[in-house]
Amino acid sequence: MILQLPFQVLILLLLSSVKSTAKAPPPPPPLLTKPNCQSSCGNNVTIPFPFGIEKDCYLDPRYAIDCKATKPFLRSIKQEVLKFRLENSTIRVNQPVIRSCAQDEFKVSLMNLTELPFYFSFNYNYFFGVGCNNIASMYSADIDYSVVGGCFSICSPKIYKTKDKYCTNSIECCQSGFPSVLRSLSISVKNIYNSSKQQYCKYAFLVDSELFEYNLNSSKDVEKWEQVPVALDWRIPNSAYAKLSVNKSTTAESTSGCEDDGSGLMECFCNKGYKGNPYLLQGCQDIDECNEDPNICGSNTVCKNHIGSYDCIRSTKPKFYVIILGIGTSLGGLFLLIGVWWLGIIIRKRMKKKEENFKRNGGVLLQQQLNSFDCNVDRCKIFNSSELDKATDHFNVNRILGQGGQGTVYKGMLPDGKIIAVKKSKAVNKGKLEEFINEVIILSQINHRNVVKLLGCCLEADVPLLVYEFIPNGTLFQYLHHQNEEFPITWDSRLRIATEVAEALSYLHSAAHLPIYHRDIKSTNILLDEKYRAKIADFGTSRSHDIDQTHITTKVQGTFGYLDPEYFHSSQYTDKSDVYSFGVVLVELLTGQKPISSKWAEEGKNLATFFVILLEENRLFDILDAQVRQTGKKEEIMGVANLAKRCLNPNGKKRPTMKEVSMELERTRASQNDSNFQQNSKVIERSRSQVTDVWDMDSTSTTSTSQNTSHSLW
Repeated sequence: MILQLPFQVLILLLLSSVKSTAKAPPPPPPLLTKPNCQSSCGNNVTIPFPFGIEKDCYLDPRYAIDCKATKPFLRSIKQEVLKFRLENSTIRVNQPVIRSCAQDEFKVSLMNLTELPFYFSFNYNYFFGVGCNNIASMYSADIDYSVVGGCFSICSPKIYKTKDKYCTNSIECCQSGFPSVLRSLSISVKNIYNSSKQQYCKYAFLVDSELFEYNLNSSKDVEKWEQVPVALDWRIPNSAYAKLSVNKSTTAESTSGCEDDGSGLMECFCNKGYKGNPYLLQGCQDIDECNEDPNICGSNTVCKNHIGSYDCIRSTKPKFYVIILGIGTSLGGLFLLIGVWWLGIIIRKRMKKKEENFKRNGGVLLQQQLNSFDCNVDRCKIFNSSELDKATDHFNVNRILGQGGQGTVYKGMLPDGKIIAVKKSKAVNKGKLEEFINEVIILSQINHRNVVKLLGCCLEADVPLLVYEFIPNGTLFQYLHHQNEEFPITWDSRLRIATEVAEALSYLHSAAHLPIYHRDIKSTNILLDEKYRAKIADFGTSRSHDIDQTHITTKVQGTFGYLDPEYFHSSQYTDKSDVYSFGVVLVELLTGQKPISSKWAEEGKNLATFFVILLEENRLFDILDAQVRQTGKKEEIMGVANLAKRCLNPNGKKRPTMKEVSMELERTRASQNDSNFQQNSKVIERSRSQVTDVWDMDSTSTTSTSQNTSHSLW
């Protein structure tokens, strides 16, 4: 009986505590569709406003949905909608797979969104090409039906057995990112080169990467596909939003917000603490954080929800009987021990996961490689994952600087205010891991003003991360092909950039600790700093080799249009292969043209071939960029053009070395400076002559005055 009483009291206290802390009933689900309107079509597709099925249930006819056989179709584009994603203003629709088994180019236009408030999503779509001997290209009427992206895939050699399910090696399949804000799109497939041999079927398609599983090895994987899901972004007109905003109360306005995308369209969103449909009056409702997460406030506090947020209130300490206090203290101590034990398990699991990530990401191999030579401390810093996560705002999509076959680059800022660029690999696999380690090893050995500086890496994250210095002015490709009229690219600037890149490559080939072949020289891998000085980047495919080696034999990698044809056929990469790619960059600087374009493809040529033909026909000035013609001297331009032609020689042995190229460009710049100096000297000499004449006149006057003091100069 003595022990029974405290237990009864404890039970009563627990019951009263449970009663006092009982959860409030959850709020009703947020309103997504206009009142009195059909909310869904079929069992799985909810239709949010501004879309709707019945009249007066959608914003305007462009957002009208036709429900056919329990499937929703967007009337304005006559496409089935697979899913509406209100939180990021996207819809998912079906689009056909483009296929052709003929030798000629086959081109198909996808839906035209020009007059509609929709466009192909930049954040969610990827472009794939599948098949042997296939160039898959994207064209857009938004920019004069120009090529806006694409990739090429070659036939699988018989000796090549390894499959690449990520389509990064261009063996029978390839992929590329998608350009931003396109409302019209055409896709084509064609042969890389004409062949009388057996023809292979070729495929190309755009696909929503959130849904699509990357598992392509050959055309057999897609030959039975008819359609794939594609993501479309949608917005509302500014004028329509103004109508929706009428009669909104102050409270309702504070629950949502909208942003203008710069084209007269707006994207709306619920503010923090709210969820629902921001396009409806009071469509964003308060989130009851206390119900959604019972532990949001921690121990000894009570969560109190209020509109848009919540408060954590410290609970008052009740007066218990001493025996109840003792029992409570004992139970608290027990729970504390259990909590500490459990926390220790969690910490050990996290530490174990970081160790596993470190090993999986090649940390042991990387340390062994770095210890084999003297490592610059600034280039071997090991960052922790939380530090880089905070620096990039949790790898926010708004921080993306660029995307490529090897990963995505984000802009970040360290606690000391230093701006950095963080390269995050797309996936963890053996091939990518080798490229990652290779890039760290190579960049750790390079110390050159025209090579991007490696600051360190992170190996404990799920995917390996590289940290570089931030280069603010983008790539040479952007600088050449998206010119700003306020900052024209003069001949002097182009010649300086070419010289800087050549000096860096010459250093890599002949002055580095071990000779290094870059293997992917192109204008998108040449960055421009705050003073528009060139810096070579992206060493993921680069290779170092022994001094006595004349070449390295690898699977073919590189970018179509810059790729050395001799390497393409032999799989033997030499220093002269880098020279060929640099020759293409020289031609880009001279002409302002892209290496791959429909202009050249129609004649079965690329820019490099077309350039050499015009040079041999004495028609060089037909293809030169206007700025080059206006600001450059003919003899200098001809000298650089002939140098580019030598770099593009089909026979690698007849090409100059990068050291010879660098010296010739340096001589051109030096002669340019000497010419400027001579012109300045002539101007100074004329000025001195004029001053001397004046001085002689003054001297004569002074002499005459000394003889006749009655005529004073003053």
